[in-house]
Amino acid sequence: MMSLAVLLSRARVALGLAVLLAAAPALQAQSTVVRIATTQGNLDLRLLDEAVPRTVVNFIAYLRAGSYKDNMFHRSARSTPAGGVEGPFVIQGGGYRWTQSDLTPVAVTKNNPVANEFSTTRSNLRGTVAMAKIGGNPNSATNEWFVNLSDNTSLDTQNGGFTVFAQVSSDGMGVADRIAALARYNAGGAFNEMPVTKTEIRDFAALRDAAVLITEVIEYPSKATATDADRIFDFLEHHYPQHVPAQGRQSGSADGYTYRHYPQTGAYLGVKDSQVYYLVPSLGGEVKRLGSLTDWLVHALTNGF
Repeated sequence: MMSLAVLLSRARVALGLAVLLAAAPALQAQSTVVRIATTQGNLDLRLLDEAVPRTVVNFIAYLRAGSYKDNMFHRSARSTPAGGVEGPFVIQGGGYRWTQSDLTPVAVTKNNPVANEFSTTRSNLRGTVAMAKIGGNPNSATNEWFVNLSDNTSLDTQNGGFTVFAQVSSDGMGVADRIAALARYNAGGAFNEMPVTKTEIRDFAALRDAAVLITEVIEYPSKATATDADRIFDFLEHHYPQHVPAQGRQSGSADGYTYRHYPQTGAYLGVKDSQVYYLVPSLGGEVKRLGSLTDWLVHALTNGF
């Protein structure tokens, strides 16, 4: 765990103390966190439960049915922007399972397609997760999904727009980049851009050993009695009581911030626009960015908060 002093060295934003003192009802945003454990490391996703409810319910239905365990990343695609250099585009999974007892990959049984929930407020930027679809059919998303490795805004205007339903943590994007950097193997059909850890492949057994497999999927559900901000604040209070002691704390919201005030130290914690902030008026009155809501929510939920 990094010290709070290190975290406070991050980017700053200006905000008057009076704004944070204006009390208003607390926001009730809630998110589910999913850990996708792969043979290359963990991908932690914060699902956008309230923004895209149908898509999230669809994803969780496959997850709870076990469809994503022993699944695989069958596609690692690259793209070349106009006048640019070829680079990572997406890594894609969800469509095929490959257990120890299967000689070849087995297609996941598809449920009914989910209606498209694309919005221009949720662009296909690096670090987002979106549903794959059949060309020419905006409402055809089922079990396959992909991680955007670049700012793929062109996907916002194709096929009705590709629905972003999750955000990957910073650590998770390190894993995604590691997968994208692997060699690609053409095993034909849907597997013509398959990421592999070795290229000397003589049979399907060797191909499975080289594949990027999903070994476990863990769901950390949102809690009806706590918001995302609550869980993050509780986590920070537990780990940094010297800076944000829970005794006598006060809660509120203003100007888009949900916050807690700590009278003993004069400090504030706040959440706004998917970022977490910290303010100590006695140290200059500047609000300092601690990091993304996704990263802190992953820490909080995976530690039981």
